[in-house]
Amino acid sequence: MTPPHPLTSRSRDLLQRIRAFDERHPRTWDLLVTTFWVIAALTDYASSGWRSTAQNTDVPDGLLVCMSLGFTVPLLWRRRRPLAALLAIAPFSALNGWTGAILQASLVQGVVVFHVALRRPTRELAWAALVALAPLVVGAVRYPQAAWDWQFGPGIWCFTLAALLGIAVRSRKEYTDSLVDRARRLEVERDQQAQLAAAAERARIAREMHDIIGHNLSVITTLADGGAYAAKRNPERGVQALEAIGTTSRQALSELRRLLGVLREEEEESETPTRAPQPGLADLSSLVESVRSTGLPVRLTVTGTAPAQPAGRELTVYRVVQEALTNTLKHGGKGATATVDAAFAPDGITVTVTDTGTSTGRDSTEGRGITGMRERAALYDGTLEAAPLSGGGWRVHLHLPPHQDAQTSENRNPGT
Repeated sequence: MTPPHPLTSRSRDLLQRIRAFDERHPRTWDLLVTTFWVIAALTDYASSGWRSTAQNTDVPDGLLVCMSLGFTVPLLWRRRRPLAALLAIAPFSALNGWTGAILQASLVQGVVVFHVALRRPTRELAWAALVALAPLVVGAVRYPQAAWDWQFGPGIWCFTLAALLGIAVRSRKEYTDSLVDRARRLEVERDQQAQLAAAAERARIAREMHDIIGHNLSVITTLADGGAYAAKRNPERGVQALEAIGTTSRQALSELRRLLGVLREEEEESETPTRAPQPGLADLSSLVESVRSTGLPVRLTVTGTAPAQPAGRELTVYRVVQEALTNTLKHGGKGATATVDAAFAPDGITVTVTDTGTSTGRDSTEGRGITGMRERAALYDGTLEAAPLSGGGWRVHLHLPPHQDAQTSENRNPGT
């Protein structure tokens, strides 16, 4: 990229400083600009420069000073009320043409026209043209011997150039404001997307933590209660319960390390985290075995062959079965049994978990279990039903539609 010319950089810096000063002290800036033009107009009068263009050089000095001030003092209101400032200048412009002085200070009204085009509705430019150019007719009537282009040309050119400049600056300002507004809206949208992503991630983490800790603690609690009871009668059964508790605890720690390892952005060099794979369909048997070891009779039935699935879909099926069996452990009561039926078919994956326990407390609004299962199913356009059975017990039914890639493959190879 070519660096800007030093003169361009200095000019830009100077303009930025002027704008900054104007924004901080607008009244002071208006006073400075007006004072500059007042001094310029009075200098033109004092140096008799006006005589080179005048049609009448015998105009009284007091009237010349009055007209010079009449052209420049209204500039104080050029930004707040530009059309009113132009109306205030109009009588002095008419007097300027009538006396034949033709003061160059009359061109200062172009500054006011610029602000009309910049700040007021475009239709007001027509009124501004009438107010600014009508006094020129007075001079043409008073001194008809002068050429019309000499009498009207400077005023028309001054008005046209000032109006076009004001329109150009206004267009650029509106375009810049639109870019700034668009950037602001994009920033707000980006922040909203980040908040939504953070909320979704928090919900995902909450589901994972609930499923990991809730299930494993339920298994450990059941094993501990059963082991304490069995140890009094059969020490070997107590040892088996303790071993099962250790296995379950290590499994829970492994899954927690995996989850925390994903969340951790930077890890210490000396630490070697365990990155166990996420549980999936192949782990359903071991899940059922771990629950069965607590004393809950569980039967697993699998129909069909599980097709290749994304890890997220397999984790969803695993967590739903895990949560359903955990609820049976918590709320099923003594003598409860559970059945897990998993069916893999072209129309998707269907898993049904039923038990013969009680349904008390399972639909409590305080828990996140059923809500988490529904959220997991919804992530893959699936459905989940969880409700008590009419004859007693509880039923959880999950259905996930076919994976899109698998559908595409079947459509391309219908004969396989």
